[in-house]
Amino acid sequence: MIQFIKTPEGGELVVLPRAEYDALVAAAQEAQEDAADVAAYDAAKADFEGSAVLPAEVSAAFLKGDSLLRAWRKYRGLTQVELADRAGIAQSFLSALEARERKGSAQVLERLARELGVAGNMFGGLGAG
Repeated sequence: MIQFIKTPEGGELVVLPRAEYDALVAAAQEAQEDAADVAAYDAAKADFEGSAVLPAEVSAAFLKGDSLLRAWRKYRGLTQVELADRAGIAQSFLSALEARERKGSAQVLERLARELGVAGNMFGGLGAG
């Protein structure tokens, strides 16, 4: 049973059973945790705004061990010969890039990215340096 008491100064006090008080405290703590979760989600979402999102097929191929370059090439339906010709490089060099055996210059990686229709920095890990 809840009881309201008026103080001599005109304020109000509420007296309630301990179980109800504990339930209110728990609910307030849960609401604070929920608010913190929402804030963390919003911050993480803001970090990803404008970021490139990989198609599911590219992500799956990458997770199975394909290089990102190979995964994108396959996703675009290109052979190594076709992509190499478009980017102005030898097919053997493209094969070595895909196998992570060689590194490409920034210009080569930009041409590959352009031909695949992806962000220029997508293959940054394949660069010289």
